[in-house]
Amino acid sequence: MNKMKSTKPILLVEDDQADAYITQQALNTIGVANKLIHQPGGEEAIEYLNDSDNEPPCLVLLDLNMPRMSGFDFLKIVKADRKLKRTPIVILSTSDARRNIQEGYDLGAAGYIVKPVDFNQFVEAMQALNSYWSTNMMPNAELISV
Repeated sequence: MNKMKSTKPILLVEDDQADAYITQQALNTIGVANKLIHQPGGEEAIEYLNDSDNEPPCLVLLDLNMPRMSGFDFLKIVKADRKLKRTPIVILSTSDARRNIQEGYDLGAAGYIVKPVDFNQFVEAMQALNSYWSTNMMPNAELISV
């Protein structure tokens, strides 16, 4: 099994259950051993992150188009919070609109991936993400022995 450099969970903020399931399947397919914590919206994810009983994630995968709180609003809140601002957040969106990509980075996203429709391409995108975060040094990470 592959682990990212941390044993901490990955937080998926995604309102679409089918997309959440596909993300879990893609991570399973490439052998990512980190637990995936799914929160169906930004408000629930903020509650999760602020609950000291929950293990903080090594990475957040964030959808943009969610009811009640958009991914952009979630980014603004997390990046303004002194305790949370170093948490790496990668946007996973169906949108390839330049303005969305630019706004995501302007708000502090660590990456932006357009969700491929094809499962095999989605697996490839998750493999690339895993390869990057497996070698990238992260702030506040509890590194595992390789």
